Amino acid sequence: MSERKPLRKCIGCGQVQEKNNMVRLVKANDSVDIVLDNDRHMDGRGAYICKDIKCLEKARKSKGLEKSFRMSVPALIYDSLEKEFVFGSK
Repeated sequence: MSERKPLRKCIGCGQVQEKNNMVRLVKANDSVDIVLDNDRHMDGRGAYICKDIKCLEKARKSKGLEKSFRMSVPALIYDSLEKEFVFGSK
């Protein structure tokens, strides 16, 4: 039998992919900040997004983070995530 791999849905484009091919965003329980979880071990509510800046832009437009984390997300957080995506991919 083939081994099952965990699948997650992107909050930007809505595609279902393997968890390892995506980036995890986390809202810590005691914070309102949303950060990238590169190790995928942080505590808190998580959401997954493709490793593509276009998906982050789609998530911003469709308010994907707001829906996933059930809170209002300021534009500043999207801007900081965008910088992390751009500089983290190099």
